[in-house]
Amino acid sequence: MGWRAAGRGRGLHLLSRIAVLSDIHGNLPALEAVIAAAERRGCDVFLNLGDSLSGPLWPVETAERLMRKDWSTIAGNHERQLLTLKRERMGASDLHAHDVLSERHMTWIAAQPATLAWSPEIFMCHGTPASDIEHFLHSVGPAGMREADDDEIVTRTGARPEAFLLCGHTHLPRAVTLADGRIVANPGSVGLQAFDDDRPWPYRVEVGDPRARYAIIEHGGIEFVAVDYDHEAAAAKAAREGREDWAQALSRGRLSA
Repeated sequence: MGWRAAGRGRGLHLLSRIAVLSDIHGNLPALEAVIAAAERRGCDVFLNLGDSLSGPLWPVETAERLMRKDWSTIAGNHERQLLTLKRERMGASDLHAHDVLSERHMTWIAAQPATLAWSPEIFMCHGTPASDIEHFLHSVGPAGMREADDDEIVTRTGARPEAFLLCGHTHLPRAVTLADGRIVANPGSVGLQAFDDDRPWPYRVEVGDPRARYAIIEHGGIEFVAVDYDHEAAAAKAAREGREDWAQALSRGRLSA
């Protein structure tokens, strides 16, 4: 379990208990564990904030599971890259997904919007309303990644009016209640608890344990939830695919030194 944030959404008449997922990255056992946990908690609506398939795990099986669920799903930067990058320009995670996904899967991906005003109260984006690679609740600079301050976050909202602005991309659970009561929240990652990147500057993300993450919106607040699953099986699959970086991240929630 995690903590709950509340804000202007406190007075909303949301009729459902809503599960918010992001950054599944083809980790089917993590996804199945989150679905089961959320359903046990009474969630009857699921929202998916993108980066669903890319990685060395189970992109086809994850796509099939999500297509059967038919949730409200937006595209992350990895969906955009799968659709637009030439194969020779793809990173290893996109390349693995690209080479096993069918035309039917790609058609499903192509139908996903970049952002979605899901209701008058809830807005979905992967990065920020303006960009699928900009971090909403964190900022990256020459010294690495840090938590963004309220002024940075307000600028990134682009004056969206919704009570909940939901984002993914960083894989880090965090919620910020702004001065006007709007909540900007990232549920964390279902499928990958550590990674590194070199743009715009080198940085790394390490949640610190391997459990899958999601969040629940209810009664105008948001609660973060961590779920156990067979992360060692996922790590072993990554190792079989030659991705020791992923194997470390999946096994420990940290990167190797």
